[in-house]
Amino acid sequence: MAKEILVKPIISEKSELLSENLNQYSFVVNKSANKVEIRKAVEEMYGVAVSSVNTINMPSKAKNRNTKSGLLRGRKSAYKKAMITLAEGENIDFFGEL
Repeated sequence: MAKEILVKPIISEKSELLSENLNQYSFVVNKSANKVEIRKAVEEMYGVAVSSVNTINMPSKAKNRNTKSGLLRGRKSAYKKAMITLAEGENIDFFGEL
């Protein structure tokens, strides 16, 4: 069930700064998942204590790309993002044995 709710973690410079300074982690989650389901999925999958969950519905965006044959237009899909704040002393190691 946790794999259906948590799609993937968001790995970016901003998310790394949030995890280091504020103990917050970002995930792309299923659009139909609510905060309670997200909290249970993170606690089950990573074995950590979650103190709060904030969710954001990210809108789709129009993207343009120049190629030899001309301008290609497309869209980037909308998704739901969850910001997870962990309890003091807890952390998630995404890059375990690299």
